[in-house]
Amino acid sequence: MARVSVIIPCLNAGKTLAQTLSSLQQQSDADWEAIVVDDGSTDCTRMVAVGFAHGDPRIRVMVNQGNGPSDARNFGAACAQGDIIAYCDADDLWMPQKVARLIATFDGAPEMAGCFGKVVFFDGQREGTVSDILRDELDIPTLLGENPVCTMSNLALRRSVVEASGGMDNRMVHNEDLEFLVRLVGLGFRINGLREVMVKYRTNPTGLSSNVKAMAQSRRQVLATAARFGHRSGPFCEAVHLRYLARRALRVDSPPLQALGLGLRGVVTSPAGWFSAPRRGCLVLGATLIAPLMPRALRHTLFSR
Repeated sequence: MARVSVIIPCLNAGKTLAQTLSSLQQQSDADWEAIVVDDGSTDCTRMVAVGFAHGDPRIRVMVNQGNGPSDARNFGAACAQGDIIAYCDADDLWMPQKVARLIATFDGAPEMAGCFGKVVFFDGQREGTVSDILRDELDIPTLLGENPVCTMSNLALRRSVVEASGGMDNRMVHNEDLEFLVRLVGLGFRINGLREVMVKYRTNPTGLSSNVKAMAQSRRQVLATAARFGHRSGPFCEAVHLRYLARRALRVDSPPLQALGLGLRGVVTSPAGWFSAPRRGCLVLGATLIAPLMPRALRHTLFSR
């Protein structure tokens, strides 16, 4: 039985899934299984997944017809055999040492419920910015400002923790990862950061995470979950979150006025929050101010990484 079960939800991921699965096959430690959950694809996704499964018995293909990414992840986790549940989106890549590091980390810290590493953003070809680990252990105030996990592809949990938490909220398709993390931390589970790059996170202007407006709307559910555990977001945290959304809008090539609006709102909401990381605050604000004046190709070159 594999130690690490990798849950890969897929919806029309035919162009990227092969690269994702290949990154698993290149792991330095082979003690993994992959559960590919097709969520109602109409392209070649299932054919790609089945082709890999025929050549590699560690890969299993499941169908969860069009119930959304959170439900697909829950469905995959319920089918998992490993005692470590790790998630990977169908367009992201794992670094070759990730499985080995997960096993060593969980074995060395029996009190730890989950972990995540750094991610490097890439556009399919070029690598760019590397995420920060703000604290050694996740807490709700940090999550309400800027989520250092960045992507579900960067999260691994003990299977017992996934089962005890009830899994992800399958009603959500935006910010579902953040709500899940807030709930896990609120329930008392310890999730630690590893200070090394573990994932290549593909910037995709057509992906769910690029819908910045919908992400802002779904934040209400995240705040409601945090309030259940006695945490409320003030102007400082809201400004940090708006800075995060502005950076995301620039990265995924959203309309430049959208990024500018987020930037101005953030600075007005709480200058202290926006500039809590002074260099980042200045760079993001400056980028939102000049982005509307740039040709689209130049914006993509400068900000997509």
